Amino acid sequence: MISNPRWFIRFGVRALTLAPIVVLSWAGCTTPEQRTSPVFADVGEPLPSLTAQELRRFEEGKILFRHAFSPDEGLGPRFNENACNACHTFPADGGTGETSVTKATRFSDDGRCDLLVPQGGENVRIQVTPHTRTLGGLPARSVEGATHTARFTIPFVFGLGLVDAIPQESLAALADPDDLDDDGISGRLGSDATGRPARFGRKADVATLADFTAGAFRLEMGLTTPPHPNDGQAGGLPLVPTGSDLTADPEIDAEALSLVVDFMRFLAPPAPADREEAEITQGRERFTSLGCASCHVPALRAGRHESRALSEQSIALYSDLLLHDMGEAFTGTCAPGAELTEYRTEPLMGIRFRQFYLHDGRASRVMDAILLHGGEAQGARDRFAALDRLQQETILRFLNTL
Repeated sequence: MISNPRWFIRFGVRALTLAPIVVLSWAGCTTPEQRTSPVFADVGEPLPSLTAQELRRFEEGKILFRHAFSPDEGLGPRFNENACNACHTFPADGGTGETSVTKATRFSDDGRCDLLVPQGGENVRIQVTPHTRTLGGLPARSVEGATHTARFTIPFVFGLGLVDAIPQESLAALADPDDLDDDGISGRLGSDATGRPARFGRKADVATLADFTAGAFRLEMGLTTPPHPNDGQAGGLPLVPTGSDLTADPEIDAEALSLVVDFMRFLAPPAPADREEAEITQGRERFTSLGCASCHVPALRAGRHESRALSEQSIALYSDLLLHDMGEAFTGTCAPGAELTEYRTEPLMGIRFRQFYLHDGRASRVMDAILLHGGEAQGARDRFAALDRLQQETILRFLNTL
């Protein structure tokens, strides 16, 4: 079991000694009026105004985020990568990478979405530990019984603490599942497998940041945690022969899990590029006038929070975190609260650091990604396509500042 503080010694890392930190009192922090502007920092940096304790947890969590786990520490028996930053690596810890995730689902006879959990459909893991291989276990290449599969690129985890702190009521107020205002946009809240409202994941099927983190340990690295204390969902025989896992469960304890959560909780949104040319201002205005901002909402605000660094802060997310129908060309997997063509609005924050676009990376240019939009986004897409090339370029230049 990986635990604090023993894991500092186990991983060969000396306990952190941070330089003296000047900690402002609550009375000296920003006022509610000042907090209406989105909070930013350099990419990969912590939120401003963290307390000394919060900054220490951020730094300790970063060590775990970077640690390459071994089979002796519980990696596997099936997995994709052995470290969080093996995927979330560019342009800094918490970013994206060149790898992708494959999921598989099917519709049951009564029309419900089957996540194919026993078969490993939640995440098709493509590696096995050496011990598992000696027992005859093989990496997964497909999932038995699946009717649909989909590939997903690696999401950023910058600013997720602020995303986690947005009140549910704020998202519900943006939802319009019956398109009562008749604008063609009918975003709706996602849900997880237990029915809780969800905001994380490309299909809005993960409720909280803690759930997102524990799920990544389990599904990407095969590491058990208190919320998921066994490997029973690692995929059935012959993928995981009996005796494949030799490490006592849970392999990551509550404190270590909490530290990784806090690393992501206190990881700041990346600051936009400091460019305010006239063309960029025009592009921002056109982005709104075309209807793009109906889904890619420029900013959302966190509610009151025990951490001053998160409390009532605004995040320039450019997403409503709701599910929208993207059209038949985007048919993929289902989710507990999402149909085959529904996806959570992709945040555009940090888009300038990406090399591939849309949930599956099918577009190599931002313009291509826009022109591939369908479903509820068809109207905005067509209005963009109708612009002359110079007008389109102002929007692309604006997006390249995010």
